[in-house]
Amino acid sequence: MAKESRYTEAVGRRKTATARVRITPSKSTSMVVNGKDAKDYFPLNIMMKTAYEPLQVLGVTYTVTAKVRGGGQKAQAEAVRLGISRAIIEIVPEQRKDLKVRGFLKRDPRSRERKKFGLKGARRAPQWSKR
Repeated sequence: MAKESRYTEAVGRRKTATARVRITPSKSTSMVVNGKDAKDYFPLNIMMKTAYEPLQVLGVTYTVTAKVRGGGQKAQAEAVRLGISRAIIEIVPEQRKDLKVRGFLKRDPRSRERKKFGLKGARRAPQWSKR
């Protein structure tokens, strides 16, 4: 007999932010990020909406626990969103299409370009002087 696990875990990433997300089925939706309530962790309402989007779109209730490292708060919210989406499709594969259409399963590959030597930034050259 296989042991039934109580939670499902997934990883979401965006830029340099990484979110390890655990979702547990429950009667009401709640989210804890790095030991704080999500409302306290994400100061702006738009970031809260971003993190909760997969749960609201599907109309499902889960208790979400996320450990987030690196990046800014917006990137962290998007990493949490990806982690939640990946965890949900592990539990209910039929909901993959609904999440995929909205772009919640896409790992956004854009990140900061590194600074090159001899330049002031990634592409900015030093000011040219004729004499």
